Amino acid sequence: MTASPELATTRLASPDLLRSVFRQHAAGVAVITASGRRPVGFTATSLTSVAAEPPLISFGVGTGSSSWPVLAEAEHVGVHILGEHQQELAATFARSGADRFAPPTGWHTGPEGVPVLDGVLAWMVCRVVARVPAGDHRIVIAEAVVGDPAGGGRPLLYHQGRFTALAD
Repeated sequence: MTASPELATTRLASPDLLRSVFRQHAAGVAVITASGRRPVGFTATSLTSVAAEPPLISFGVGTGSSSWPVLAEAEHVGVHILGEHQQELAATFARSGADRFAPPTGWHTGPEGVPVLDGVLAWMVCRVVARVPAGDHRIVIAEAVVGDPAGGGRPLLYHQGRFTALAD
């Protein structure tokens, strides 16, 4: 029996396989922020709407990330949906060791003391309700408290290892 052509490149599960498969998955780009001794934040493509009632979201965060110690204790987080014009902002919040809140990043202290980024398509402040262990990450589940969906524009996407925009 011979393998079908579509099985010719089948590989056993591994971190590399997971990354390779998800490079084919286009994802919206968000920045998650929280307030601690200093503000922290990171770029996330794992943002998910979990439930409408109550309004719950989730995202994954690596326990080795510089943001994790603050997120591990934070009662509230900021969730920001980035626009296609914000590729550099997404790159800044994805870059290890960057001073993410220094100029040219525009932000202000929002509800519950959470850093809120300026110029995003939409944002919410959410109350953390759970942190679920998942390998070397935690899945954070949070309930929306307040937000603004009125930024307008087109979303930034992440696909095949780079930031991109929707094509018409």
